[in-house]
Amino acid sequence: MNRRRIGNTGVHVTDVAFGCSAIGNLYKLVSEQDVSQVLQLAWDRGIRYFDTAPHYGRGRSELRLGRFLKGRDRQSYVVSTKVGRLLSPGETLDQADGFIAPLPMAVRYDYSGDGIEAAFEQSCARLGTSYIDILYVHDIGRLTHGARHGVQMADLLGTGIDRLQWLKQAGRIGAFGLGVNENEVCLEVMAAAELDVILLAGRLTLIDRSAEEALVARCRKSNTSLVLGGIFNSGILATGPVPDAVFDYKPATPHMLEKARLLQSRAESFGVPLATAALRYAMTHPAVISVLLGTAQTRSLIRNLDAIYAPWPEGGDAIFDPLG
Repeated sequence: MNRRRIGNTGVHVTDVAFGCSAIGNLYKLVSEQDVSQVLQLAWDRGIRYFDTAPHYGRGRSELRLGRFLKGRDRQSYVVSTKVGRLLSPGETLDQADGFIAPLPMAVRYDYSGDGIEAAFEQSCARLGTSYIDILYVHDIGRLTHGARHGVQMADLLGTGIDRLQWLKQAGRIGAFGLGVNENEVCLEVMAAAELDVILLAGRLTLIDRSAEEALVARCRKSNTSLVLGGIFNSGILATGPVPDAVFDYKPATPHMLEKARLLQSRAESFGVPLATAALRYAMTHPAVISVLLGTAQTRSLIRNLDAIYAPWPEGGDAIFDPLG
């Protein structure tokens, strides 16, 4: 796989990354054997960038990834995790935030410098490392925090960014940025601080290109790298416009279903499945350095990797033309 540089840093990531939310038991239990098999497949196919977070199973994803990477050359792979949620011992739950059988941890938001450093150290312990290649500030913004957005942002800009810069200067992290699902908060933070990278989920996809309105140009101006997650918008670009199609974790609206129908028709006119077109759009976007594939199933990972490297029809980029 190609390796690309994060911003102006010394961190280089493979252009396909493995997203570890599913191995945190997202929506269903995943066995240790299945976790081992899908991570080994990712490794065998050349993926050397793995993204996780405390949020994924309240630490379970980080622990599982750490066990898989134990004993491997630390310079041979890149790990990103996230701060903003601080875990502490809590009650046993059947599920939390969509994750089944999470670790018995309580969670609170903390974007202050002290909270960020504490979450970082916890993640290092779960991952079995003293160094994190990329540290993302997770889910800052109005989409998650609503009326408390101003409070959380004041913590991040007051002491959080300074602590991230200190961790980078101290050699504990290689790069930092945001891991979010909305464009506006990226622009808000970038007006006050320099970021190396943004992990953006769902806002630069075949069906939702809202990041093109302002964020992509802003990233180019500041040499802030873009990593993409959620490239199927949680389902609709993988399933197509089926009656129970999902867009951003909710039932797709009639408007989104119609957009999906038009895109699917275009793709099929070139003999290309809609999901393959969505992958191709993300992988070839000039502003993007890496694309996350998140799954706990080997067959799903094989299918997506094979689709990425499948022959592309002449003129097929017309599928990506704006819908108007």
